[in-house]
Amino acid sequence: MLTKNAGATIRETLESLRKFPEVVVVDNGSSDETKKIACEYENVKWFEREFAGFGKLRNEAGNLATNDWILAVDADEVVTDELLREIEGLHKDPETAYSMPRKNYYNNKHIRGCGWHPDRVVRLYHRKHNQYSLAHVHESIPAPKVLPLTSPLKHTPFRTTAEFLSKMQHYSTLFAQQHAGQKKSSTAKAFFHSFFAFFRSYFLQGGWKLGAEGLVISLYNSNSVFYKYLKLADANKLIQID
Repeated sequence: MLTKNAGATIRETLESLRKFPEVVVVDNGSSDETKKIACEYENVKWFEREFAGFGKLRNEAGNLATNDWILAVDADEVVTDELLREIEGLHKDPETAYSMPRKNYYNNKHIRGCGWHPDRVVRLYHRKHNQYSLAHVHESIPAPKVLPLTSPLKHTPFRTTAEFLSKMQHYSTLFAQQHAGQKKSSTAKAFFHSFFAFFRSYFLQGGWKLGAEGLVISLYNSNSVFYKYLKLADANKLIQID
C-alpha cells in the first residue's frame, strides 16, 4: 500500500486487512496522522520513501514484502469480505495475475457511469513473475495471463472538493512529466481533449443519469484532461528551450 496523507481513509482500509499476516505500507511524505493510525495495527510494516512514480514505488513496496504473492491495495480502498474469501479459496498460478471489479463511490453513492463503472483492476500477482510498469501515473501490471475474480474492492477516491483539486494537480503534473518530449500538446489540443472528455463522461458514459454527482465527476474528468495537456505543452516548451 502506498500512502500520503491518507489519515481520513486508511483506518477503514486496514480494518479490512486484519486477516492478512503482513501489510507493507510505503509512505512518501505524509504530514497528517497516517503513520500514527497505520502503526496501531500489529500486521503493518511501515516504510518511508521518496516518490519516484507510482509504478516504481509499487514495485519497491512489493519487494519489501515477506511473501511472493502481492495484493496491491490503495489507502482509499476496502477489501470486501467476499473478496477476501475468494482470495483465500483461490488456487493461484504464479504466472497468472488476477483482476477484480472495483466499485467506486462518491457522496456515498455507487457511481455507475462517468468512466467509473465498469472498473476492473489487476491487483493480485506473484512478484517473481509479474511486476508493475514503471509509468509515473496510471501504472499497470502487463501480465501475459490475467484471470478475473468476481468479488469487488470498494473505492472512495474523493470525499471533498479539495481532494478533487489535489488529485487533479498531482496527476496532471505526473502526466506531463511522463510524456514530455514524447507527445505533442498545445492549448487547442488541451481544449478539444477536455471538451471530448466531458462529452464522453456526461453523455456517452451516462453521467447525466447520476444527478449532481454525475455532473461533478464529468467536470472533474474534463478539467483533469485540460490541465494535463496544458502542463504537457509547458513541459515541451522547456525541453525545446534547453
